[in-house]
Amino acid sequence: MKSVHVDAVGLAGPGMASWQDSLAVLADEGAYRAGESPRCASKLLPANERRRVSATVRLALQVAEEAMAQSSLDIDSVCSVFATCHGDTEIVNRICVALTEPEHPVSPTQFHNSVHNAAAGYWAIAAHSPMPSTTVCAYHASFVAGLMEAVAQLQVEARPVLLVAYDYPAPDPLAASVGAFAPFAVAMVLSPDATPRSTRLRIATVSGQPVQGMNCGELERLRVSNPAACGLPLLRVLATGASGRVILPHVNGLQLAVDVETG
Repeated sequence: MKSVHVDAVGLAGPGMASWQDSLAVLADEGAYRAGESPRCASKLLPANERRRVSATVRLALQVAEEAMAQSSLDIDSVCSVFATCHGDTEIVNRICVALTEPEHPVSPTQFHNSVHNAAAGYWAIAAHSPMPSTTVCAYHASFVAGLMEAVAQLQVEARPVLLVAYDYPAPDPLAASVGAFAPFAVAMVLSPDATPRSTRLRIATVSGQPVQGMNCGELERLRVSNPAACGLPLLRVLATGASGRVILPHVNGLQLAVDVETG
């Protein structure tokens, strides 16, 4: 079983504009009302870059910036792991549409934004970060894959990692293939050592364990539809400030057991 510490969290989703805003509704799911998704914007990106980024990248950067703003760790010392199932479907859709047109007018900006690690690249620009960055995808297990990658880096490199999981709804007609869901993103600053306000996580792969869901119907629909929201049961425990075990879905019949330890 591997051990890490959560130093700070950032979150954005329907009815949850930030981690602080989400604490009450995650701790008491009966208070949750989906509402509109927050309007995301990066405060760190230069103006020229802000004009070029898509809604998907803005979503990822907002939670990353929120987590680092709340963190006790220096942004220059933090590596990053980005996890997304679908990547930037808005850009993919624009390129696909362009290819159906007579002159195939694919914008160079759209082309370089289409890569799966575009959000990680913009984070490096926004944070002026020289630290290593990894982007992973494991379909609907992308959040868990990202968490496991971050923990592996913590164990090997012994330096903090910013985990950012995000997925933004695809436009039509791609939505018919990937499914319709609300935008959601979460970022966690993970440290190999305890910090003044951190919470310890112990994680291990298990099999044959029932996966936990959310009690609120709207939050459960978000959890099962948006791959980045797979971690909502873990966020619920973190929001309550209590200890507990969470079972998250992994791949090939496996699950990830996460023990949250406070105090």
